[in-house]
Amino acid sequence: MVGHDVETPLCGTFRDQMSIIEMPLSEAPLCLSCCPVKGDLLVGCANKLVLFSLKYQIVNEELSVLDFERSLVIHIRNITPVEISFCVGYVAVMSDLEVLILKLESNPKNGESANHHPHKTNSPMKPAEGISNEALQLESDDFVICQKPMELLGEKSEQSGISVTLESTGLDDEKIKYFHVQHLLYRRFAPDISSYVLSDDIKLHSLQLLPIYQTGSLTSARKNSYQEKELLSLFCFFSLPHVGYLYMVVKSVELMSVYQYPERSQQAVLTPQFLHVITSNYLQCFTVRCSAAAAREEDPDMDSTVKACPPVSMDVCALRIQLFIGLKAICHFKNHIILLTKADPEAIPERRESPKRLLSRKATSVKLKTPPVAEAGWNLYIVNTISPVQLYREMLLTFEEPVEITFAKVDYSNTYKTAKTQSCIHLLSEAHLLVRAALMDPSQLEPAEKAELLEAFKESCGHLGDCYSRLDTQCSHLALPYYKMSGLSMAEVLARVDWAAEDGSQKCERGLIFYINHSLYENLDEELSEELAARVVQMFHVAEPKQLPHILCSPSMKNVNPLTAMHYLRKLDTSGLSSVLVTLSKAAVALTMGDLDLHRQEMRSHSEMKLVCGFILEPRLLIQQKKGQSVPTELALHLKETQPGLLVASVLGLQKNHKIGIEEADSFFKVLCGKDEDTIPQLLVDFWEAQLVACLPDVLLQELFFKLTSQYIWRLSKRQPPDTIPLRTSEDLINACNHYGLIYPWVNVLISSDSLADKNYAEDLSKLQSLICGPSFDIASIVPFLEPLSEDTVAGLSVQVLCQTRLKEYEQCIDTLLERCPEAIIPYANHELKEENRTLWWKKLLPELCERIKCGGEKYQLYLSSLKETLSVVAVELELRDFLNVLPEDGTAAFFLPYLLYCSRKKSLT
Repeated sequence: MVGHDVETPLCGTFRDQMSIIEMPLSEAPLCLSCCPVKGDLLVGCANKLVLFSLKYQIVNEELSVLDFERSLVIHIRNITPVEISFCVGYVAVMSDLEVLILKLESNPKNGESANHHPHKTNSPMKPAEGISNEALQLESDDFVICQKPMELLGEKSEQSGISVTLESTGLDDEKIKYFHVQHLLYRRFAPDISSYVLSDDIKLHSLQLLPIYQTGSLTSARKNSYQEKELLSLFCFFSLPHVGYLYMVVKSVELMSVYQYPERSQQAVLTPQFLHVITSNYLQCFTVRCSAAAAREEDPDMDSTVKACPPVSMDVCALRIQLFIGLKAICHFKNHIILLTKADPEAIPERRESPKRLLSRKATSVKLKTPPVAEAGWNLYIVNTISPVQLYREMLLTFEEPVEITFAKVDYSNTYKTAKTQSCIHLLSEAHLLVRAALMDPSQLEPAEKAELLEAFKESCGHLGDCYSRLDTQCSHLALPYYKMSGLSMAEVLARVDWAAEDGSQKCERGLIFYINHSLYENLDEELSEELAARVVQMFHVAEPKQLPHILCSPSMKNVNPLTAMHYLRKLDTSGLSSVLVTLSKAAVALTMGDLDLHRQEMRSHSEMKLVCGFILEPRLLIQQKKGQSVPTELALHLKETQPGLLVASVLGLQKNHKIGIEEADSFFKVLCGKDEDTIPQLLVDFWEAQLVACLPDVLLQELFFKLTSQYIWRLSKRQPPDTIPLRTSEDLINACNHYGLIYPWVNVLISSDSLADKNYAEDLSKLQSLICGPSFDIASIVPFLEPLSEDTVAGLSVQVLCQTRLKEYEQCIDTLLERCPEAIIPYANHELKEENRTLWWKKLLPELCERIKCGGEKYQLYLSSLKETLSVVAVELELRDFLNVLPEDGTAAFFLPYLLYCSRKKSLT
């Protein structure tokens, strides 16, 4: 550091002093580059590149100073840098006829730790491609060796023959260290031998790396704002005297644009909006595609039905501006272009080299002529470019012949409103990209300017949508995303359409049809007026008649005159396009007209199965989306009253074909029946039962069981009848669905003990019992919800005993039945006490019956008859000795004697 000592306190006059930082080099520097993101310096020497990292040194709480530290040396062989460019780890090196792009990687591979040993890249080709000393001597004396042009991308660029070695020289605590180098691009040009005597015509110039950052990645704080920048995309530009090349790097390396200059260029500078090129007497301006490429990197929805952007491959546009005499140098800062001119072109310092030297890789020396002390004729110009919005406005002006815009002269004869050529789209695309590029650097914009740019952006999207909607091109589908980005409503778009041609015929371009069709399918919360709806119907009748039934189902077409709709639907029939979908559309329109006879006639013209298929083809005949909610149509409301079975079958078909979700279907039936969230209409129960019968794979079976049993239990506990007649009885469900099992015989005996006068009550009970008897039902999950069903009722008792039986709690069930319904005990035992449970006949049932007979009571005769049946079974199952052991000791011998005799004789009988 020269000028002050960091160790000593700084006085207040330091701010008025100049700080000079000396960076010693072992070799003479040839070129220099500063990273636009971090401020690091890269210095190019004959055989190496030296990286100096920018650092902040904190002197005290109020003051910090800048310093540079040498952190990396990149040793290169077989190329002598004439120009270099550096940007966040990307290095571009250019010689007279070669360009090499490298990426410095900071992540060590294979667990490699930080070290100071050089890392060398693979170079399969030998230096100078094996040219011997003798050949080199011949080159200097008699021959010129020309290497063929070459372009190597990605890993192939390592075959360029250029050796690159990294040597870390920074401190161990350095935050970012580069361990590896990745080759991205190598390009070599061959000179035109016919003009080799003019050395400047075969040299590359204006190497530049241009970064574009994530939109909105800059914070409001200006200090250290470079740390907040997030690199989105990176572009590399370099140029020959008559041709310029623009490459995109980072995620992929590819050539984006090639610029052809009308005359020999001297220097060029690339910005996100333009490429500025100077010749000896002209400053030329070309459009660039950086914003188009960066937009695709930033937004994955780009090039979809949601968003669009002009293609990167679109031809670049040349914009010419005013003449400058003796242009020598150019640079760019924000919206300023700085030009250096000299009236006498022969007095400038130039580098002159032998043309033979330019054709090989041998190191060349740079010799500068020392200008006189007081040389006249030099001028410095600072040109302020106009704002992007103003230039955008001028590009949209109507002009009949080529006129000079403030920043460009563009050869277009008419505006987009009348021109039907690709030039119209090209002009609007250029204007759109101009605004997009400005929006991608929000740090340079004031709030008012940004709002104006956003408005211009939407306006340009609307103009592009107009072009693609009216022109019959292969890209007419782009009308949809551009109109979406414009923020225009469908009515506003249709208002921009010139509906009739000069001959009075209807104009139906593909782009407009594509936009309207997709917009109507997207269930926008926008209703077209009757006039616009009629025009849309007429348009589709001419251009896409098969889509007419679909667009009439859109909520946006609610205001269409039903007579107009029916008129065109009937024309479809006469055109041979009659189908179940057309029939359903006519039935829906007839219902809107109030013509019930016509509606019934249409509905009877196809079977129910075909009608279901028609609803699957167009779900919006039944269900429409309004403000994010599923709303039933007028046709659905009518079917609920007249054909509820068809309605349930149709919604089931929609679910089976993934046209409607489970929750959406449930909500639909609730809204259809006018019920709140806590009330379950019978039609929804019918739908759940139909789901079980259909065995849909996407339905969660136990969840569906829970819905049905909860509803059955609630109705039984509240004695609440269904609001409509159920579509299926329990018998229908048992016959049609495996999940509904046959009700056990003993349950019928249990139920018969109490007359169920309410038929609906009996049906709900039978369905619940059938589900419990089915093979798929998880009994344990439903037991906690049985509490509302009182065991004092036959319904509650039967369900309780059924659940206990399925849970194999047989002894508890025997106690319950003996206490509550003795007449059902023998049917229960005959059905349940089998195989491994057969022992319960004599271990549980027989002792219990004997005890209850001893007590007498009003159920004595029932117990006695049950005991006789039990003894008959036990006598068959046990041997005589075992049978004697299970008989009660205080029993009457005469009562048990017949069963003992049968037990003793059964062996001889068998």
